[in-house]
Amino acid sequence: MAPQDISKLIVRTSMKDRAAFDLLYKQTSAKLFGVCLRVLRDRGDAEEALQEVFVKIWTKADRFAVSDLSPISWLVAVARNHAIDRIRARRSPSANIDTVLGVADPTPGPEAMAVAGGETERIYHCLDELEQDRAAAVRGAYLSGESYAELAERFKVPLNTMRTWLRRSLLKLRECLER
Repeated sequence: MAPQDISKLIVRTSMKDRAAFDLLYKQTSAKLFGVCLRVLRDRGDAEEALQEVFVKIWTKADRFAVSDLSPISWLVAVARNHAIDRIRARRSPSANIDTVLGVADPTPGPEAMAVAGGETERIYHCLDELEQDRAAAVRGAYLSGESYAELAERFKVPLNTMRTWLRRSLLKLRECLER
């Protein structure tokens, strides 16, 4: 089916034309199912997502703007974004912020003190004094912005162990910088 024919079906769908919607489904569902399956990697999830995608298309077809762009690109974007939203919804909720407030030290960390004092070289020297995996974890958390959970997964240790590593490493860094 030509792109202009798909555009016409989407426009007719926006006017709640059920026959056009049915034909649009028949012509594009296989491709959109492939998109959902590629993102979700689970056939059952992809089937559910595809149905939800077509509900979105039915309700939001009026947002489609006929242009030189391929209408299938718009449909694929709707499917892909919906599949990504499903993955995000699956993720376990973050820990309550009140439970983790006590983990971080409210005083300026070694990095902030070193940068403020123009002593960048000293902090790198102190980092080199830490065990290699601890130094890599500190760099990941405080220089690269990795989360504690990401670091725990990368180093294959429990989350609380990673928190302990980082806390103790920061204390050692402080001692080194105060010398």
